[in-house]
Amino acid sequence: MDICNGRRRKIRTPRSLRAYKRLVEAQNATANMTKREMKREVCKVLRSLAVENNNVDIDVPMEEHCFSMNFSKNENLEEHAMVMAPRYSLLREVGRGSYGVVFEAIARRTGARVAVKKLQCNAPENVELALSEFWALASLEKKHENVVQLEECVLQRNGMAQKMSHGNKRSKQYLRLVETSLKGERILGYPEEPCYLWFIMEFCEGGDLNQYILSRRPDPLTNKSFMRQLTSAVAFLHQNNIVHRDLKPDNILISQKSGLPVLKVADFGLSKVCAGLGKDGNEHPKAGGDRNNVNKFWLSSTCGSDFFMAPEVWEGHYTAKADIFALGIIIWAMLERITFIDAESKRELLGTYVRRGTEIVPVGEALLGNPKMVLHIPQKTRSTMSEGVKKLLQDMLAVNPLDRPDAFQLEVLVNLVTCAA
Repeated sequence: MDICNGRRRKIRTPRSLRAYKRLVEAQNATANMTKREMKREVCKVLRSLAVENNNVDIDVPMEEHCFSMNFSKNENLEEHAMVMAPRYSLLREVGRGSYGVVFEAIARRTGARVAVKKLQCNAPENVELALSEFWALASLEKKHENVVQLEECVLQRNGMAQKMSHGNKRSKQYLRLVETSLKGERILGYPEEPCYLWFIMEFCEGGDLNQYILSRRPDPLTNKSFMRQLTSAVAFLHQNNIVHRDLKPDNILISQKSGLPVLKVADFGLSKVCAGLGKDGNEHPKAGGDRNNVNKFWLSSTCGSDFFMAPEVWEGHYTAKADIFALGIIIWAMLERITFIDAESKRELLGTYVRRGTEIVPVGEALLGNPKMVLHIPQKTRSTMSEGVKKLLQDMLAVNPLDRPDAFQLEVLVNLVTCAA
């Protein structure tokens, strides 16, 4: 276990540098907000729209209904105005990231627990991340047991709310969000008019993969099950032309509703919904189903989290095979419980790496610098890793993406090695 900064990376272009400056200014302005202004903000509430009204702009005053907030007295959460008052009751904050907050809530009608994610759209960079997540999850026509499910998404601005629907060209608010992302400048109104996207998703009570694995004794049966679940989820996403681009233990949640742990791939903020590729080599919108299609779509944004990025991602020229590399790092770390301490959060995290003197380097970065480097799999002397799993990991972590199996081949191979192991 070593200390390193396993930060999430998104290289900023000149356009997003301007957005980043605006984001910092907006955050500083928020930090200077007086308590009186914060209390005034919490008085604002949001009501959801009926499904049949999704194709038109219908703004509902937030003061009309109140969202029930059942926070304990010691939680400082009064600044969060909430969504869909008659339908959900907030319980507690369960997570906080660079551009959003996640709450545990209860659906009043059914009593089911849900996760409510609040994303502030105060800068084009944030809007781009929020829309990427919405587009990816909303594009899925079918559900998958190992992919987190989106119930609904609501846009809140200036005391009004509107339910989001994918590709709704009649919604002015939706089009303004898209324009903000494309132009790289805020067009949703004045900075003092906050704009948020609220995601209502299934709640995963088991925490993330880091917490689950590191809080329990090693269990070969659980490891095999998780390998199968992860590869099934990625195969499903790739079949639907979605490249996740930020696969890591933090973004793999655990549901225990059935009594057994079920993995859920989550956090699609950096994901890419790839268009189909026609015979002419140009991009064409296409529904999921072509298994080879997603691996022919080239991506250029250097994004992800350092320890899970493939060598070609560091170069900025890659395909969906980058997800296979990230999955190889996750499975390797999970099987051998290889960890490091994140310098920023001080958390112990799963992740494999290469040593350079006293420093540790992400595997993808090390392979980019030395493509002939041999990975020592397994790392630990007393390892029970089978030859089949060892060979599979070496293939998944191949320097040349063409030498890696695609998600559909990987699903078959994982089933074979976990049954034989």
